[in-house]
Amino acid sequence: MKKLSLRTRVLTGTIAATALAAGTFGAVSANAATPAAAPAAAVAKADAKNKNTTRSTHLTIEAATKAAQATLDAAEKENQRVSVAVVDRNGNTLVTLRGDGAGPQSYEAAQKKAYTAVSWNAPTSELAKRLANAPTLKDIPGTLFLGGGAPVTAKGAPIAGIGVAGAPSGDLDEKFAQAGVATLGK
Repeated sequence: MKKLSLRTRVLTGTIAATALAAGTFGAVSANAATPAAAPAAAVAKADAKNKNTTRSTHLTIEAATKAAQATLDAAEKENQRVSVAVVDRNGNTLVTLRGDGAGPQSYEAAQKKAYTAVSWNAPTSELAKRLANAPTLKDIPGTLFLGGGAPVTAKGAPIAGIGVAGAPSGDLDEKFAQAGVATLGK
């Protein structure tokens, strides 16, 4: 057997020690006991005292998907090719569905209509009417003041928005969005 240099032996030993230490650390970390959870009553009491936090209601991904599909189904019943977007309270997209044959512009327009509806907690057809008195509203990034967006509310507060684009009119787009909202109430 060939005799290894001192440098090679030190390097090999260091690598072996590092591998052994990493394996031991990983095993210990994986087996470490998790800290005991605080009793639920203590957590609730602490939350009740903290005036710096709030709780909010969010639409589940399952509900968002159900609403989007119901919206797309309503449009397909009338032979309309649309895109549908469902956004959460913060305007983040939860679900988008692009119907067969929907135009390329419809995807982005649906997202913007949903964002606009949830931002102002109003159907976008109503918001479009406000442009006469406040034309700079249309300059707000990410918004689209055309019919086709409907807010989803819980206890009077907006929790999501559904936007539809691609039908020949905003009235039709909004009709389909409202069908998605109605599905959530069932």
